[in-house]
Amino acid sequence: MVELDPALKPRVLVLYGGQSSEHSVSCVTAAGVLGAIDTEAFDVVPVGITATGQWTRPVTDPRSHGFGGDELPRVLPTESTVQLHSGAAGSSERRAELLEVHADGSSTALGHVDVVFPLLHGPFGEDGTIQGLLELAGLSYVGAGVLSSALAMDKHYMKIAFAAAGLHVGPWVTVTDRQWTQDPAEALERIRELSLPVFVKPSRAGSSMGITRVEDHAQLQDAIAEARKHDPKVIVEQGIDGREIECGVLGSQNGASARASLLGEIVVHDGSQAHQFYDFTAKYTDAAAADLSCPAELPEEVSAEIRRQAVLAFEALGAEGISRADFFYTTGGDVVINEVNTMPGFTPISMYPQMWKATGIGYTELITELISLALQRPAGLR
Repeated sequence: MVELDPALKPRVLVLYGGQSSEHSVSCVTAAGVLGAIDTEAFDVVPVGITATGQWTRPVTDPRSHGFGGDELPRVLPTESTVQLHSGAAGSSERRAELLEVHADGSSTALGHVDVVFPLLHGPFGEDGTIQGLLELAGLSYVGAGVLSSALAMDKHYMKIAFAAAGLHVGPWVTVTDRQWTQDPAEALERIRELSLPVFVKPSRAGSSMGITRVEDHAQLQDAIAEARKHDPKVIVEQGIDGREIECGVLGSQNGASARASLLGEIVVHDGSQAHQFYDFTAKYTDAAAADLSCPAELPEEVSAEIRRQAVLAFEALGAEGISRADFFYTTGGDVVINEVNTMPGFTPISMYPQMWKATGIGYTELITELISLALQRPAGLR
């Protein structure tokens, strides 16, 4: 664990909401973190980002967000907008100032910020964009940097990086916007070379948004249309017959290798026709749809190998701080990596905190560790 200086109390800007289809997931993640963060160690400033990109002070207590209501939680727009201003030019201090700018042009100082916890999922938050903004502002922040965030957000390039690192990646086909617009027949022909079933996905989205399991080629065009609602770039993955195994990865200080948690397993109930895979509802709103088991019951040598590969995937992307690696363990005994998420679901019941809890790091302690790692990370190129 990283030790904080008790004489200092860093001010943490918690960003949540955002412009992606995972807006509501981010709100619920923020509720979990804000309810558990150690306020004896940190001053906390929550700022929501609306679906249109406005930065706002919360209208309602973000700790109240959840999936139990009639509507999905969201950040509400306000007449005033929060702005982030970088520190004085040439200053060695890595901090920025927050201002609330009112409709009449006046502003209110909201104080400084030492570090940012961007609890943002999907495009315009987890894809390197907010990370680039924070780099320009000279601020420390939790999680992966610009390039690694962008790589992990785009499933096509992520798979290329994994294959280059020697990881086993399942067959896939990428269909860009230009390819689909100019020659959809050629794209469909390439997809038909994959064995059914296939999973049609937005290339740059998460939380199972826009994903369709396809068991008949006649379903492909509708599935692609659904994925393109979220991203004009689509990836089609051949289904892998195997157990879904996950591993949390946590960065380390002083050049030490990242750490891998105990493994977790997702089991979607076969009897539920509503869930053919671990979709959004099964993840967040239907508690009876799936079981999350941690630690996963696997042979010791298999567990060790998956944990090794999770760290290798973390390093292949140049990730920092936090990631969750998702694998398939096939009936033939193969380990196939599916993807890495650089800002995984982070509610108290999400798999990432649950895996670390089983490993010996509790939720509040995990939040402290991630912020401490961010504060001690050097600025700029590293």
